[in-house]
Amino acid sequence: MNLDAMDLTTDEIAFRDKVRRFYEDNLTPEMRRAAYVTCWAFSEFEYARQWQKILHAHGWGAPNWPVEHGGAGFTARERIIWEIETARAHPPGINRMGQNFAAPCIMRFGDDAQKKQFLPPILSGDHWWAQGFSEPGAGSDLSAIKLSARADGDDYIVNGSKTWTTSAHFATHIFLLARTAIEEDKRKGLTVLLVDMDSPGILVRPIINIAGEHDFNEVFFTDVRVPRARRLGDENDGWRIAMHLLTFEHGAGTARIGFELRRRAASIRAIAHAESDGHGARLIDDPDFSRKLGLLEISVEAANAVAEALVLGAAAGAAPGPEHTLLNIRNREIDQALTELAVEAIGYYARPISARRAK
Repeated sequence: MNLDAMDLTTDEIAFRDKVRRFYEDNLTPEMRRAAYVTCWAFSEFEYARQWQKILHAHGWGAPNWPVEHGGAGFTARERIIWEIETARAHPPGINRMGQNFAAPCIMRFGDDAQKKQFLPPILSGDHWWAQGFSEPGAGSDLSAIKLSARADGDDYIVNGSKTWTTSAHFATHIFLLARTAIEEDKRKGLTVLLVDMDSPGILVRPIINIAGEHDFNEVFFTDVRVPRARRLGDENDGWRIAMHLLTFEHGAGTARIGFELRRRAASIRAIAHAESDGHGARLIDDPDFSRKLGLLEISVEAANAVAEALVLGAAAGAAPGPEHTLLNIRNREIDQALTELAVEAIGYYARPISARRAK
């Protein structure tokens, strides 16, 4: 998707300019710093929370939500413009576990009380969610989940653990997939619970990565009481709800991702056009490198064309279809190929240093 190539109407140009002014007026130097020092996906918590509150105050707390739940009411083309301008401005990356994953499930499977209780504070940034799916013995294989939720009167008693739980040390709530029955088909017998992270019996233990960063956690549950009113949907119907959530996890942000891939390809081309050996030679003049870069640029534009069609054909808040998942896989392949080509390009700048050392 390329805004410069889109035939924008007068109203769409005005909307684009409005979005650009919003970012110019609200992205402070501290906010920009927080965005650019982000090592993984989400910015430092305090800046992310502040940014969500700024978005909410402007009426843009969750632009892709349906209007009845607080969405911005953008048209499909405005959603594309919003995503691209957001990628261009590069604001702090908020933790979208609540907004993009838990909220769509609450909208579809929750009762009126749950929608009223949970959706507004997600929108405002007062509630922050973690996703309690992966376990030590159940990573991508959700059917292997063992964390148990045993019915006891008006409560469930939860025991077990989750791992690789992103931002659980900041979360106010966790969207929990628990086993409530033992079935021959292990996809059955799973139930979704909406749990307060300050419930007695919950222990969060950090997982520090090789760079010394703290994004992930282990979360332990020991006789944690969760009211039945916090069950999302029917008991033992958790698999269906989890699959609904995963369509959003695997298919979200296609417009913004496409812009980022195009920007990365452009940066590699800029590097390749620069002198790389101290004697006037340019990497772009290498036929093999130029061919690889050209093929990747074609792949980026093809993926962007598909993403644009998907966004234009979807209603606000609609669950992404399987084609979004396929595009997500393709975008990840392109992302990896661009990273490899960037490493190759930057490697050429070691040549003059190596040559000088050899002398």
